[in-house]
Amino acid sequence: MTNAYISGTGFYVPPRVVTNDDLVREYNMETSDEWIQQRTGIRERRFAADGVGSADLGVEASKMALEAAGVDPWDLDMIVFATLSPEHCFPGSGVYMQEKLGLCAGPKLAYVPCLDIRNQCSGFLYGTKVASALIQSGQCRRVLLVGAETHSHALDLSTRGRTVASLFGDGAGAAVFEATDEDKGVRGVWLGADGSNADVLAQHIWDIRKSPFVELDDEGYGHVPPLTLFAQMDGKTVFKHAVTKLAGALMQALGETKTEIEDIDLFVLHQANKRINEYVANKLLKVPEHKVVHNIERYGNTTAATIPILLAESVRDGTLKPGMKIALAAFGSGFTWGSAILDW
Repeated sequence: MTNAYISGTGFYVPPRVVTNDDLVREYNMETSDEWIQQRTGIRERRFAADGVGSADLGVEASKMALEAAGVDPWDLDMIVFATLSPEHCFPGSGVYMQEKLGLCAGPKLAYVPCLDIRNQCSGFLYGTKVASALIQSGQCRRVLLVGAETHSHALDLSTRGRTVASLFGDGAGAAVFEATDEDKGVRGVWLGADGSNADVLAQHIWDIRKSPFVELDDEGYGHVPPLTLFAQMDGKTVFKHAVTKLAGALMQALGETKTEIEDIDLFVLHQANKRINEYVANKLLKVPEHKVVHNIERYGNTTAATIPILLAESVRDGTLKPGMKIALAAFGSGFTWGSAILDW
């Protein structure tokens, strides 16, 4: 049987560091480092420069992942790009990144198909399902999966928007999935969704139900109210559902693969809120602290990029080694969630 395994990982974050104190000093946000850290575990995040988009971040992460895998871009059978912050409403970011990888011109011209995934914080796990299914079915041999976000350009960086704006940062992570006959790789991916809570965490600027979808003034310029322009969140509801769905998704993955918690060498959880992950791992599942990796304190919530960034960092610093069994889990807007078990 053909298995899908991750042969290379990479990540990229913009050079600009924005601390919690910077939010106060530079943006006059009425908050504090203590308040943010106590509730989220975040100390700082990265903001991309003007003119930099998610495809720009994604291409840097992809180059690292491709090099680690020993794969050239033109050897790919598919590019899957997960983001909630694409360059435009359409087309998707995947084709922009494809062009930046040099696949659209020159002697190595390769019209590699591109698929964009819009599942927010669960995007990388939904992408893992797609990539592994394509490989296991024999339709692809190599799939590049990217999670990339440029949140900072669409955050309300004021006191009015602090509940959301203090959480998010920019960054990208990438993974090359390849076919193998060895007994390793993705053992399973389990996904879920609950559309009854779709508006609990949402950004409604593009509402195609309305005609016109943006209110226009007499000169044809759009007028967008702040509550529509920027993301809105009911934090308490999100926290409650995140805790139960993350724990449930992990238990499902363990049960389906007949794996005990002590058999997992590393838990790689979506970095939305460190308090959520600590509650799920330590209080509900009784996972030893050393088996759970975090980087939210340095990057904030990079949505679809959190898990691949964590994987790439864990490989780079030696925390994640060949032969380890790992569990992935994420929860986000939609609500959507997922989990996976991999033998690295």
